[in-house]
Amino acid sequence: MSTSDMTDSMADEAANITPLHGDGEEIGFRSPPHNFEAEMALLGAILVNNRSFERVQEYLLPEHFADPAHARVYEACAHLIEHGQIADPVTLKNYFKNDADLQAIGGQAYIAELANAVITVQNAQDLGREVYDCFLRRELIDIGSRVVNDAYEHELETPAPTQIEHAEELLFQLAEQGSTETGFRDFKSAVTGAIDMAAAAYKRDGQIVGVPTGFTDIDKLIGGLHQSDLIIIAGRPSMGKTAFATNIAYHAASSKQRSEGPDGTDIEETESVAFFSLEMSAEQLATRIISEQAHVRSDAIRRGDVREEEYNRVFAVSQALHGLKLFIDDTPALTIAQIRTRARRLKRQHGLSLIIVDYLQLINPPANSRGDNRVQEVSQITRGLKALAKELDVPVIALSQLSRAVEQREDKRPQLSDLRESGSIEQDADVVSFIYREEYYKERERPTPRDNEKQETYLEREQRFNELLEQCRNKAEVIVAKQRHGPIGTVTLQFNGDYTQFADLAPDDYLPEDRF
Repeated sequence: MSTSDMTDSMADEAANITPLHGDGEEIGFRSPPHNFEAEMALLGAILVNNRSFERVQEYLLPEHFADPAHARVYEACAHLIEHGQIADPVTLKNYFKNDADLQAIGGQAYIAELANAVITVQNAQDLGREVYDCFLRRELIDIGSRVVNDAYEHELETPAPTQIEHAEELLFQLAEQGSTETGFRDFKSAVTGAIDMAAAAYKRDGQIVGVPTGFTDIDKLIGGLHQSDLIIIAGRPSMGKTAFATNIAYHAASSKQRSEGPDGTDIEETESVAFFSLEMSAEQLATRIISEQAHVRSDAIRRGDVREEEYNRVFAVSQALHGLKLFIDDTPALTIAQIRTRARRLKRQHGLSLIIVDYLQLINPPANSRGDNRVQEVSQITRGLKALAKELDVPVIALSQLSRAVEQREDKRPQLSDLRESGSIEQDADVVSFIYREEYYKERERPTPRDNEKQETYLEREQRFNELLEQCRNKAEVIVAKQRHGPIGTVTLQFNGDYTQFADLAPDDYLPEDRF
């Protein structure tokens, strides 16, 4: 085929191609999503009946309007209504006397036109949702453009997984708040939030505002686990850190969160807990929780060495645990970015009240920090956990190992300086607590007969040892060494090693109630 024939053939094929638009128009500029008619109708409904503002004020802000003039009218109406005044064309007259944008579309006459054109005020909420939906679509387009532009930039500092994390963060923030940035908050809203927290604490059993730990004295000391707080629980191996964390996870997931419903009535929702286990498998953690609640040794459960009544208790407890919103991720060597991504996803799907990470030193450092010294790596990890707590507005509990310096002292109670890479952990955490079991160390000091020692002398030493051991048997101390918002102190708990269970310690003079 000659060149001219090929050209004619291509021309014929092109003539037969159906255009993208049926009317043959070329694809032109696409304006961002907006609905000026809905904005006008909503403003008109508010001007006619200010009660319409109450139906949209909780979620609709001036910046959600596509037309800047409409945004200023809405903002002025909100200002007047919130100050107990009436918002109508007459009261708004002085607000827009010198507003050039409003004058360009009609000025005072335009505001009167908004009020006169309204047909009904009953659909104000639907109109507000339409305005807000258009805003979200505009924000989605903006995020999409940024994601596309960033993806074209091939830089070593921002590999593709990092860009995916950033894109998901932007989408999460948009879904949660309706905006990609929070910006400044006026002090009035901060004070209102503080009063709401105090009111919730006053109404809630136990006088706490945060997620309950399940331990009465600890909740009294720290007021529960507060939103956006980073709580460090540290201890030497075999002190019971993971057991304490699983106890808290179970108590939190078993508790109810009270909130006010749309009709003003209190509604209860089950707390949702995310447990990132970088050391133990999900099955091992589940076995521990079953052991705690069924009072059957966990090693016996794993071996199947249980009696019939014990098996029945295990089965009953396992059935009861099915309804808990306790989610376990046992993926090893996660990074902070991966923990953040999975926590965001869980919050969107099931809600989220508490995050537990076991344990801090097993978190992989960010890729760009590998090769730095360990102190800098842990600093980035703790800063990331604190940022995660603030972003998701939930408490984050991170378990941590202690250095061997504890073992070198006569008094082996931990101190803040015993934290591995302690500087950043102590600085970033809102609460730092230690678990200490004197019984663990005492048992390793059991006396043995000395050379040429009389039997009576050895028996006396053994008796004194047994008396000291009895004083600390089945007891654990939770030492709150730092609390940003309250006092420090020590709480003594009951510890049952057979079932890896912590519990409130009954006072010595406590007598159980007579049930008969």
